[in-house]
Amino acid sequence: MFTGIIETAATITHIEKENDNIHYTLTCPIVAELKIDQSLSHDGVCLTVVALQPDSYTVTAIKETLEKTNLKEWTVGTKVNLERAMKLGDRLDGHIVQGHVDQTGVCTAVEEAGGSWYFTFTYDAGPSNITIEKGSITVNGVSLTVVNSKANEFSVAIIPYTYEHTNFNTFKVGTTINLEFDVVGKYVARLHALRS
Repeated sequence: MFTGIIETAATITHIEKENDNIHYTLTCPIVAELKIDQSLSHDGVCLTVVALQPDSYTVTAIKETLEKTNLKEWTVGTKVNLERAMKLGDRLDGHIVQGHVDQTGVCTAVEEAGGSWYFTFTYDAGPSNITIEKGSITVNGVSLTVVNSKANEFSVAIIPYTYEHTNFNTFKVGTTINLEFDVVGKYVARLHALRS
C-alpha cells in the first residue's frame, strides 16, 4: 500500500531481458536502506526488490506488468518516481494507492501557468476507469487532484516542488504514463454496475 507521495527518484542503470521478463537495475539515494523482498512503487508500479548491490538494486517485471504499464518503454537513464510502502500508523498525505496500474495514458498538453504547470492526459474510458472533478488520480505513482474531468481526459495542476522532485519535468506531448484510478471510485462503480 502506498500514498502517492514520491520519496525520491531512481535512475535505471541496466536492463536485462530473460524470456518474457525484464530485470531492471536502478540506483537511488536510499539504496542502503532497501532490503530483498521489499515492495517499492516505481512510477506507480509495485515491484519487489530481488537483488541488492552496494550502490544499486534490481527488480523484475513480468509479461503482465509490461503489457499494462509504460515499463516496456524504459531505457537506461530513465528517471523513475520511487516510493516505499507506507508504514502502519503513518499519515496518509496523498490517497490510498495500491501500486496496481489500471492502464497507461498519454500526455496531450503541457501548459506553464505562472510558476505552476497543467498537464492533460487521455486514456481509454471504461466502467471502472473514471475520473471526477476534484477526485484523486495516480499518475506515474504521484497522488494528484483531477481538474477538468471528461469522459476519457483529465488534467492535473502541478506545483513547483512536485515538478522539480518527480519525473513530471520530463513529460512532453506524447509521453506515455501509468494511471491508477481511485480504488474507492472503482469499487463504487463496480457496485453500481452490479445493481443496474
